[in-house]
Amino acid sequence: MKPINQAQISFSSNSVNEGFGRAAVAAFLAQLDPTIADLADMRTAVSEAVTNAIVHGYREKLGTVYICVKIFENGKAVVRVRDKGCGIPDVKQAMEPLFTTGGQERAGLGFAVMQSFCDSVRVTSTVGRGTSVTLTKRFEPKE
Repeated sequence: MKPINQAQISFSSNSVNEGFGRAAVAAFLAQLDPTIADLADMRTAVSEAVTNAIVHGYREKLGTVYICVKIFENGKAVVRVRDKGCGIPDVKQAMEPLFTTGGQERAGLGFAVMQSFCDSVRVTSTVGRGTSVTLTKRFEPKE
């Protein structure tokens, strides 16, 4: 199925840009006329994915975070957040609640949060080449 609309953005992996990524995706998805709760869910999931790219993907160096968002006729939105950072050696382990490579100040709940707010979360990663997180959510029309 082809998307009816799509957008792509990229930005430096400075932590202050996390809010930009979240807001840009929310603004694009607003055309679906989502409920406030559904939009907040996707904002949170995108925030977690972008934060993971910044904190874990690039660790102590700067890189680029890439976001592609697509909207389909049936109200389905697909948001892909990608980095070209260090990659994840064991995706299954990384997706376990409380697992983190970010030190004691990190809770290790990013993927669990994404999964709780989206219909599906797919993670692909190659060590030394980066990670891609694909978030899918169907937005029901308001009644």
